[in-house]
Amino acid sequence: MTDEIKNGDSPLAKRFRGYFPVVIDVETAGFNPRTDALLEIAAVLTTMDEDGWLIPSKTLHFHVEPFEGANLEQAALDFNGIDPHNPLRGAVTEYDALHEIFKVIRKEQKAHGCNRSIMVAHNAAFDMGFVNAAIERANLKRTPFHPFASFDTATLAGLTLGQTVLAKACKTANIPFDNKEAHSALYDTERTAELFCYMVNRWKALGGWPLMEQE
Repeated sequence: MTDEIKNGDSPLAKRFRGYFPVVIDVETAGFNPRTDALLEIAAVLTTMDEDGWLIPSKTLHFHVEPFEGANLEQAALDFNGIDPHNPLRGAVTEYDALHEIFKVIRKEQKAHGCNRSIMVAHNAAFDMGFVNAAIERANLKRTPFHPFASFDTATLAGLTLGQTVLAKACKTANIPFDNKEAHSALYDTERTAELFCYMVNRWKALGGWPLMEQE
């Protein structure tokens, strides 16, 4: 992709009404985005080949320092296996993680001729809640994402595959999934990106896109 593409001119921009899909997954120290720490975030950007097939492209991943005063629920830490105090994590602040991710997203968004990005996530309300809370704490004024719209792969997988659990949806779509690697933001984001692309491409293969071909 080049920066010469005008807004709305690329196949990807036309496919998603000017939105650039970015797959996000977070690992956290609880369920409350206002009080519980964001510990890990990963993003997989997407692109579209010459034949109109959606594919994952760049991957970004950061371990995140708990914000000052953040709650750390032990049950959540036991579940995801994260030790937030381990210096080997190489964790960065919420600001640094989001600022770097947003910088790359904006560049790719522009290169694809899209006006704005849209978050893709499995049970997207959860991830969006933590990302939006971190944006507010970090006082980031510019975010590439739509503030509330998203593509929820749990919903899409329930519709298209009859499964809402990520591991089961991937298995149904013949996407390898290792449960031992699950609950890492990096691993889950990469599998979610594959799942999202599979569902979008399957719809295309069945003749559901572009709609103009059916008219």
